[in-house]
Amino acid sequence: MTIRSAWLQRLSTLMTEKPKSPWGGGGGSDDGPRNPWAVPPGGGRPRGAKPTALDEFIRRARGSGGGGGGGGGFSGFPSGRGSTTIWLIGVGLIVLLWIVFTSIHPIAPQQRGVVTFFGRYAGTLDPGIQFTLPAPIATVTKVDVQAIRTEDFPEAAGENLMLTGDQNIIDLAYSVRWDIGDPQDYIYQIKDPKQTVRATAESAMRAIVATVTLDEAIGEGRSRIEARVQNLMQSILDEYNAGVRVQGIAIKQADPPTKVIDDFKRVSAAQQEAQSNLNEARTYAQQVTARAQAEAAQFDLAYEQYRLAPEVTRRRMYYETMEAVLAKNNKTIVETPGVVPYLPLPATGAKAPQPTTPPVAMQGGDQ
Repeated sequence: MTIRSAWLQRLSTLMTEKPKSPWGGGGGSDDGPRNPWAVPPGGGRPRGAKPTALDEFIRRARGSGGGGGGGGGFSGFPSGRGSTTIWLIGVGLIVLLWIVFTSIHPIAPQQRGVVTFFGRYAGTLDPGIQFTLPAPIATVTKVDVQAIRTEDFPEAAGENLMLTGDQNIIDLAYSVRWDIGDPQDYIYQIKDPKQTVRATAESAMRAIVATVTLDEAIGEGRSRIEARVQNLMQSILDEYNAGVRVQGIAIKQADPPTKVIDDFKRVSAAQQEAQSNLNEARTYAQQVTARAQAEAAQFDLAYEQYRLAPEVTRRRMYYETMEAVLAKNNKTIVETPGVVPYLPLPATGAKAPQPTTPPVAMQGGDQ
């Protein structure tokens, strides 16, 4: 009961006393500590005192109308009548930069610009400084139409086996060179141009190799294969409207598989030797034919002369024939009259052989 009565007495005392501030009684009383947020005695800042940096920042933030300018703006942002001009200038600069960077397009000499209007194709820009509506109304995609792209087959080290028309297997390595012919089709007609070109090249090469023999593929038929593959690729890509132009095909390697390459080299060497012998036989045949044709022409000439003067030509041919025959034999000329009765004809051309031993003397002649 004593404790309860003490608490009731204290509560009544607090309710009857006037509340006091921790900064004093307020107002202009000098007793107790002064409120730091209250206006100092004398009506404000002392005369001659310079404004602080905080006062200057607040004044600029509120606008050029001074401390009593129109309020209501966010702290640190311009507000009031002068702020409208600043906001308009800022928005105008942003719009100007947006128009400049999205409406003016420098197109290089090797490039073309594909223009879309709200996502729909609207035209192609030529090299130079070109102008369009700003984005996102119009967009421009630049495409390099002069760069030559090269695709190698196979991409990594290894074999690229193909089947030839004579049921042989060949290891073929080649490259495809291509560029962009139509920028519009190149961008919008096919999803992945590079993979499309690779798939088309692989299909065309296998289709052409399947129609040639092994000897043609590894020998002199390479140039024809390259031309046929290029034409077939171009026709397929044109059907796709790919906008791709095939510049050329180059076969870099055409060999049999590694396991049979030694045997194939021996067969190839034998074929080359046979071809060399065939060439030599053809050369000899051409020489014999040329000689026979020359003799036939000479005979025709002699016959023409014989037809014009048969007797004279016959006599001349006889003399020429006898001259050719007698030129290889020994000759004896006899003049008439006065022929010597005995003429050792066999010994006229050469001396009679002499005996190597003297003749044996006869014995007993008188006996």
